[in-house]
Amino acid sequence: MAQLNVTLNQEEMLQLLSENREGAFAELLQNNLNSILLAESEAQLHAKPYERTEERQDSRNGMREKDLVTRIGKITLNVPRHRNVPFKSMIFDNYTRSEASLITTMAEMVVAGVSTRKVSRVMETLCGQSYSKSTVSEVCKDLDKNVEEFRTRQIAEPYPFVIVDGTYLKVRENHHVISKPLMIAIGISADGRKTVLGFDYYENESKETWTDFLQSLKNRGLDNIKVITSDAHEGIIFGVHKVYPNVPWQRCHYHFTKNIVEKAPKKYQIGLRSELREMFTKDTLDEATQRRDEIIKDYSDVAPDAIKCLDEGFEDSMTVMGLPEGVRKVIRTSNHIERLNGEVKRRSKVIGIFPNSASVIRLMGSVLMEENEKWGYTRRLFYSKAYNAIKETDYQELIKIAEKQQKMLKAA
Repeated sequence: MAQLNVTLNQEEMLQLLSENREGAFAELLQNNLNSILLAESEAQLHAKPYERTEERQDSRNGMREKDLVTRIGKITLNVPRHRNVPFKSMIFDNYTRSEASLITTMAEMVVAGVSTRKVSRVMETLCGQSYSKSTVSEVCKDLDKNVEEFRTRQIAEPYPFVIVDGTYLKVRENHHVISKPLMIAIGISADGRKTVLGFDYYENESKETWTDFLQSLKNRGLDNIKVITSDAHEGIIFGVHKVYPNVPWQRCHYHFTKNIVEKAPKKYQIGLRSELREMFTKDTLDEATQRRDEIIKDYSDVAPDAIKCLDEGFEDSMTVMGLPEGVRKVIRTSNHIERLNGEVKRRSKVIGIFPNSASVIRLMGSVLMEENEKWGYTRRLFYSKAYNAIKETDYQELIKIAEKQQKMLKAA
C-alpha cells in the first residue's frame, strides 16, 4: 500500500479560509486526494516520476480529469494514466458508492415532485448542481447492478450462527406515506467474522414474508446453521421452524428483558432489569434456572404479568446456554444486527421519505455493502478455538431443542 505524508502550510490554509470559506474544504480535499492518486500511481509503477529502476512496472501517460461529487461540493481530480496497465484507485470504488446512492435517491425525489425545501437544500449541498431524470436513470443502473449482485450472491461459506431482524423505513406509494420493513440477516462464521447475508424490503412483517425471506437465503446456499437469533416476532419464529426445522431459535436476551420489564410497575423496573441481567449471565443452565425461580418468588405478587412473560419465554432464551461462553456471549442477543439497523436509520434520516421501494434497496443496500466491507477489517467476535470447543453432544442437544420448539409451535 502506498505511504503518503500530507503537508499543510498554515499561511496557505489561512489565506484560503479568509478568501473562500465555502470552497476551502473542497479545495483541501481535492489537493489531498490528488496527492493520494499520485502516491497510488507511484506504488503501482514501483518508480517515482523520471526514476530509472529495475523494479519499474510501467510508464506514465499523462493525466485525465474526473469530477467527484462529495458532501462539501464537486471537486476535480487529476487521475494518472499508465501506458500499458490501467491505473487503479480505491478512492472511486470506496468513496463514491454511498455518495452516489444518496445523490440519485435525492434526485429521484426532486424529479418525482415529492421533494421539500429541505430536500432541495440538501441536494444542492451534496451535488452543487441539478440532475435530469435521464441522468438519474443512467447513474441508478450501475448502482442497482452492484447492489443486486451483492444482495443475491451465492452464499458459499458456512455460517453456523445467523441473526435476523427488520427495521422500518418510510416510503411513498400510491400517494400515501407508509412504513415497511427492511429485513436483514447477518451471519457469523466459525472463526467469528460477521457478514451481511441478505436483505429485502417487504410490505409487512408476517409469517409469509419472513418465510419468503428465510427461504431466499436457503435458496442461495445458506444451510448447516446451528442457531438463529432474533426477537420474538411470531413471523420470524414461524419462518425459522418452517424453512430450517432442525435449527433451534434463540430468543434475544435484550428484547426479552425489555418485554418483561415493560410489564412490571415502574418502581420495580430497575431492580427487575438488574436481576434479569444477572440471570442471563450465569455460567450454567441450572444456575440460571435457580435464579429465575428466585425472581419469580420475589416478583410474582407485585408484577404478575412480567413474571408470566418470564416463565413463558425462559426456555427459548436459554437455547445457547450449553455452548462455550465465548460463543454464547456473541449469539445470545441480536445486538450486532441492532447496531447495523442503527446505522441504516441514521443514514435514512437524510432522505426521510423514500420515493419508492427501489430507492430503499438502492441506498440501504449501498449502506449495508459499505458496513460489510468495514467488518472485514474489524476484530473477530470470537476465534476458531472457541467454536471448535463445541462438542458433538452440544450439537445433538441443539437439534433436540429445535424438535421441542417445533412441537410447542404446533401445539400453540
